[in-house]
Amino acid sequence: MPEPNTQLAAVIAEAGITYNALACTVRIVAAEAGERLSTRASAVAYWVAGGTPSGQTPSYIAEALTRRMKRTVTVDEIGLGSAGTGPVLAADPLAAVADLGRFVLLRRRDFLHSAFATAAVALPLAYDHEAVAATLHAAARKGAVGAGEITTIRDLTEMFRAADDKLGGGHGLTTATVYLTDTVVPLLKARFPDEKQRRQAYAAAAQLACLIGWKHHDLSREGAAQRYYQVGYQLACEADPNGHAAWMLRAMTHQALDLGHPDSCVDLSEEALRRAAGKVDRHTQALLLVTCARAYGAAGLTAQAASALLRAEQALDGEDGPVASYAAGSGPVAATVASHTGKTLTAMRDHKAAEHHYRSALSGRSPSSYQRGHALTLANLAKSVAAQRRHEEAVHLWRQCITLMESLDSNRSRQEVNAIRDAAASYARRGIPGATGLAQRANHLLRTPA
Repeated sequence: MPEPNTQLAAVIAEAGITYNALACTVRIVAAEAGERLSTRASAVAYWVAGGTPSGQTPSYIAEALTRRMKRTVTVDEIGLGSAGTGPVLAADPLAAVADLGRFVLLRRRDFLHSAFATAAVALPLAYDHEAVAATLHAAARKGAVGAGEITTIRDLTEMFRAADDKLGGGHGLTTATVYLTDTVVPLLKARFPDEKQRRQAYAAAAQLACLIGWKHHDLSREGAAQRYYQVGYQLACEADPNGHAAWMLRAMTHQALDLGHPDSCVDLSEEALRRAAGKVDRHTQALLLVTCARAYGAAGLTAQAASALLRAEQALDGEDGPVASYAAGSGPVAATVASHTGKTLTAMRDHKAAEHHYRSALSGRSPSSYQRGHALTLANLAKSVAAQRRHEEAVHLWRQCITLMESLDSNRSRQEVNAIRDAAASYARRGIPGATGLAQRANHLLRTPA
């Protein structure tokens, strides 16, 4: 008979959480990692009695308790394995990229299904990029890398990005990963003609790493996305510790906000603004400001959120030269700012104002080029309209959304379809016109393999 797990029992008692509530949070963490668990209170009782959870469940339990405790809880602390030194940024980001690429190509479940770690959100705030930069400089080998190779990396990244916008995160993920791992990283280990070209090469690599992180996020592989964002941030620090690094802080902030974990997001977004001040164009500044507004809104800081939104709108006025290349990939700037303004206002429950900005976002993006973004914005618009009790109009918008999502390899889109199905089923019971057909279309799409 196994020995009771007194370590786990002690942490659960310290957290003041019931077995049922812990089981619920474990299911949520697992779902964020792309794994559906049926964990119940009886399973928690089994673990406390000395039973061993399978697969990645120990890390899900640790993360669930971390969120409850507001401090890092490791699998070692709860007697379910060894956590090593805990979450850290890699001492050698190039080696880390190689490892991550291998995990993806081998389809390592422990990596692809790893959970988003709230304890790791604030890591960039204490990162010493100068120490890592010294190590990377010292490790450079002989070899020649010039402008041609850097241009090729940028061109191929843009090709991957365009396909991602049209077809979803699952399209081309393996190809992009192989290119970063097998071609781009070895180039970064070469010697460059000058520091300018070295920075440009690292910038191109950071953009590709960020895109791969984004693709994992779109597939709901949140732990994998977080790790790619982290190494993307480290690469960006080598290229430009001000503007480009600030942009990667923005990506990390958005992931945490999308998952409903606002802790440290205000600090990250404010640090991004601090670094970028006077170092980026006005439109990039607007994108950073609207991210800060979202963080404020999620944290309940409504006055600060409103101020940041106003500053973002002011930053959009007039032209200030070309948008930074790392920011240009987000699409038309005004549309992106409008979309995130809508999300901020939705968090603040101002659905009428949110509707206005979602419509602006839709008018600023071509659905043929930004199919997924257009579809998700339509879904957000429909929810804002529904919140204002214009139910037939919401059904019409959701119908347009479903049409755009039919060809996407995107788990975020499938999650929206699932929400649409539930809303449509509720509407159908109330006799809202068109709701029954919408529910049937959503059901059909969910039954179709991605």
